[in-house]
Amino acid sequence: LVQLVESGGGTAQAGGSLTLSCTASGDAFESSYMAWFRQRTEKKREGVAQHWDDGGQVHYADSVKGRFTITRDKFQNTVYLLMSNLSTEAAGTYYCASGAIPGGEILASASYQYWGQGTQVIVSS
Repeated sequence: LVQLVESGGGTAQAGGSLTLSCTASGDAFESSYMAWFRQRTEKKREGVAQHWDDGGQVHYADSVKGRFTITRDKFQNTVYLLMSNLSTEAAGTYYCASGAIPGGEILASASYQYWGQGTQVIVSS
């Protein structure tokens, strides 16, 4: 069992940056894969970035490559999402996820068991 707590959401100007944080507690093995998802208004939840603790492998959705960076502080068991050069398309509720299901698609919401409560990001133009 893993508990996830996100923070760092808020309002940013288009072109600006924002960093989200997600701290995991509970089963260390089940939190070795951590991912960020976002849900925009009237859209499905979509995977944005994933970090695997073994070797620090990362994966990004094509829509955020070059602008979003996922990093992890292993000792704090916290994963960060640095979002740069924000566009209004980045606005939405961001969720941290963990507890990857073996064989699941890396950035598919169905591949994760545990979810945070979400943190809202607003981008003003």
